[in-house]
Amino acid sequence: MRRQLMKGNEAIIKSAILAGCRAFYGYPITPASEIAEAAAEFMPKTGGVYVQAESEVAAVNMLYGAASAGVRAMTASSGPGISLMQEGISYMAGAELPCVIADITRAGPGLGNIGAEQADYHQVVKGGGHGNYRTLVLAPNSVQEMADLTALAFELADRYRNPVFILADGFIGQMMEPVEFPETATPTQLPEWAVAGTAASRGNLISSLELDFDKLEKHILALEAKYRIACHRETRAEEWMTADAEIVLVGYGIVARILKAVTAEARAAGIKVGVLRPITLYPFPVAQFQRLALSAQVFAVVEMSTGQLIEDVKLALNGLRPVQFLSRVGGNVPSHNEVLALVRELARRAPAAPAREEERVANAY
Repeated sequence: MRRQLMKGNEAIIKSAILAGCRAFYGYPITPASEIAEAAAEFMPKTGGVYVQAESEVAAVNMLYGAASAGVRAMTASSGPGISLMQEGISYMAGAELPCVIADITRAGPGLGNIGAEQADYHQVVKGGGHGNYRTLVLAPNSVQEMADLTALAFELADRYRNPVFILADGFIGQMMEPVEFPETATPTQLPEWAVAGTAASRGNLISSLELDFDKLEKHILALEAKYRIACHRETRAEEWMTADAEIVLVGYGIVARILKAVTAEARAAGIKVGVLRPITLYPFPVAQFQRLALSAQVFAVVEMSTGQLIEDVKLALNGLRPVQFLSRVGGNVPSHNEVLALVRELARRAPAAPAREEERVANAY
């Protein structure tokens, strides 16, 4: 393994190249600009292509073209740019084209500012474009995971022939940490469904346009079946000190690192706290939440938005346990002391003991 010190944004590109990515199309935007900068430096050195498009709309359509030719390709932006790409992302999902998109989130709405936020959750996790489609979403909380999850993103994109997002807040994109990369690159070959410019591949020309109602319904249902398979096979989450936790803190990205530090201090004071960090935001790790609800008394969601992740947490728990909420927005981050104060208050309230199994099952219905 090769160990290097770098920013999270740079780690994405180096990992992408090792994963076989050979095309990057993008437009720089803070706090994601280093991704385009690294792509411009390293893609040509590996026989790849870097194009700075005239806009994010142009970039996502270039991505569509490269993906249809069977090339492992990616783009990156932040919230305002991802908003402009949404139509193209919907088209790629409809045409079943794999690609990787990194969203390094900043504060909004509108232009907002360049501070980190997590308010892109809805537009990325819920599908910000039109129609019935989903994107798989991976949420790293370290520079190492920026590399590891980028490599995974390309595998998932090819496996499900679908766009896959790396959703990271500006802190993770900008921070520097040591990263280990594999010694050898992942070999890739042209997929059988690609348009290769040959007579044999002419039948692979694809479009998401289908004028026959029944045929389009069949296609949409096939996409939905694919997403269900992903939900069954691809959920990922990290649990930390949850075995006997009465209070479960929930967060992703930079927030999850704060939650771990708070948990360590609270544990030292005798408070039974644990952390559940979703790594896949879609598919969401519902089973882990429901299992922890058997013993935990309360869940507390901490996020840098006015409440987006919390909606999926509540849906996962389905009323089994109360859910508390703490947030900061506008580029601010929940502080260690703010989260610790919430934990102490929840411990002071001392909720009733967990329901018996038969009561839990009854409540679920």
